[in-house]
Amino acid sequence: MDKILRINMGAQGGPKFAEAPIGEFAGLGGRGLTSTIVAREVPPTCHPLSQENKLVIAPGLLSGTTAAMSGRLSIGCKSPLTGGIKESNSGGQPSQVLARLGYAAVILEGKPEGDDLYRIFINKDGVTITVDNSLKMLGNYAVVEKMQKEFGDKIACISIGQAGEMKLAASSIACTDMEGRPARHAGRGGVGAVMGSKGVKVIVLDDTGTSVRQPKDPDKFREANKIFVDGLRKHGVTGEALPAYGTNVLTNILNEAGGYPTYNFREGRFAGASKISGETQAALEFDRGGVPTHGCHRGCVIRCSGIYNDKDGHYISKQPEYETVWAHGGNCGIDDLDKIALMDFIDDDTGLDTIDTGVAIGIAMEAGVIKYGDSDGAISLLKEVGKGTPMGRILGSGAAVVGKVFGVERVPVVKGQAMPAYDPRAVKGLGVTYATSPMGADHTAGYATATNILKVGGYVDPLKAQGQVDLSRNLQIATAAIDSTGMCVFIAFALLDLPETFQALLDMLNAHYGINLNADNVADLGKTILKLERDFNNRAGLTKEQDRLPAFFKLQQVPPHDVTFDITDEELDQVFNF
Repeated sequence: MDKILRINMGAQGGPKFAEAPIGEFAGLGGRGLTSTIVAREVPPTCHPLSQENKLVIAPGLLSGTTAAMSGRLSIGCKSPLTGGIKESNSGGQPSQVLARLGYAAVILEGKPEGDDLYRIFINKDGVTITVDNSLKMLGNYAVVEKMQKEFGDKIACISIGQAGEMKLAASSIACTDMEGRPARHAGRGGVGAVMGSKGVKVIVLDDTGTSVRQPKDPDKFREANKIFVDGLRKHGVTGEALPAYGTNVLTNILNEAGGYPTYNFREGRFAGASKISGETQAALEFDRGGVPTHGCHRGCVIRCSGIYNDKDGHYISKQPEYETVWAHGGNCGIDDLDKIALMDFIDDDTGLDTIDTGVAIGIAMEAGVIKYGDSDGAISLLKEVGKGTPMGRILGSGAAVVGKVFGVERVPVVKGQAMPAYDPRAVKGLGVTYATSPMGADHTAGYATATNILKVGGYVDPLKAQGQVDLSRNLQIATAAIDSTGMCVFIAFALLDLPETFQALLDMLNAHYGINLNADNVADLGKTILKLERDFNNRAGLTKEQDRLPAFFKLQQVPPHDVTFDITDEELDQVFNF
């Protein structure tokens, strides 16, 4: 990964590309690289859909190697949803393929004139940019199918659906999985709209003829990877719960804890939770010939994904993740897994963030557009997005916009981004992360649920304010660093509890690059990334006044614990006092 590929979509005479050595960006990958480039090169006050914004696509520091869990991709830009900096993270094959092609980052710059749509093909021989208006207003599945017919089934694709093409603020970017399905998504922040603004429908990647990236010290790398994998397999979360039941194992756990947001954050428990739980989902997948345990990219050993079939054994969607099951399920009063899986497929095909879209539907339900529990009505609303109708464009613009359009007070967003599946009144560490992360409400930015609920890395009482600021701060620092390696954030469970597993990660980085990182260096990297991101946001006009939860979380108690979010603004302002 020694090259940066810049593609100027607005160049005179048509799009042009240029490759350059990584140069000043050496030592950075993933989120560290996307946020650094965006912070340095994108004017913070620019319009997110303007030619001044850039879309940065970067594999992690260990992507393309034999390191387990190293296939996450970071996509960065100024967010159309939050108005601040964004790093959106995805699994799938593109990160490994890009890294093996030698690219530390692909940067889409400029903006084409006219309304032509482009596809970009990248392999070991170079880059080809082609007008392809046959792709207009196609869903991700149809786009990928066309690319596979032309380039073969060994390719990986990065694409947008109709939502990104229409430049809707809740649009995602799809990445193909090991089966070639566009089922893994950089979902958050409207990154699909930025790709759409550049006129790019799909980036096709082919690493045929390339080889795995080789470490400087193969023996030490191999041994460290073995210790790392052993740690992941013996930890209760990464070695047992996630492989058996997927991320949706959390439904029963959060519901029992009273932190499962129900009916647009009115309640903390959902009566139908057992019908849509990970345990129920895995059993259903097994009975129907689906796959309850599956990796989303080469090198995944946690294998928390799956394939969900209908009652006749036909594919509906990838196994819906916990956040998706909650957003379209308990949040909306829906307890039918088949309907939720269909909504997941529509989201993936249209190119929508399942979290923001599910929360948007919940808000529409509160406004009386359809009733809570109306799964068919929710599916009909989702289909409106792909059609580009006025209602569809409203929903595809995200929860904050839907709340404004329909005059709803209880709109669970921070910096314009919808909250995921943990009520911040009952999981207060995550409430701190929601409020203060530069990314807007984002559970993956500092996953306090690990310590608040799962008691990983110690225990901080989720219902009490004490200790939550320190917990969120430390997790945000660690997560920013992990996001730079290309590693899945779920490795954090084992890292928090098993010191030898964390050391093995350091040893892999050191063996690969011939360096001598220690724990302090990792923390410094995380702090540097967060400082860059916060500085960008400040220059974009986002101040500490935006590091807050909506007022209703302080004023309205959530049952069953009847608690509010009682961490003060002054305490929130201490999160980034490194």
